[in-house]
Amino acid sequence: MDEKIRFDIEFPIHASPQLVYQYISTPSGLSEWFSDNVNSRGELFTFIWDDSEEQAKLVSKKSDERVKFRWLADEDDKSVFFEIKIQVDEITKDVSLIVTDFAEEDEVDESKMLWENQIASLKQVLGSA
Repeated sequence: MDEKIRFDIEFPIHASPQLVYQYISTPSGLSEWFSDNVNSRGELFTFIWDDSEEQAKLVSKKSDERVKFRWLADEDDKSVFFEIKIQVDEITKDVSLIVTDFAEEDEVDESKMLWENQIASLKQVLGSA
């Protein structure tokens, strides 16, 4: 298996950290923008798209700040995860989302584009587009 490469993308977002956190940390919030449906049992989240399903474990979370998941398919490599972090500029109070993810070298651009589309959907749901 090829080694996955880490990438980070920042997205400015016009919404409160508390509101954004609800959309990135709960099954109902995630199903509004990330996938068609999301179910959870404790730390295990099942993401459903059309006819496919992926499971991820909630590795860590901090209220109004960040969530970190690991796809079960990547469970053997503990260094691979995806994280959505809410960052607030102390001076301007501008809110940004920092997405950290991993992809194989030839799939990094595609993964970044996927995140751009996902976050665009989130902004639409939040009314901050």
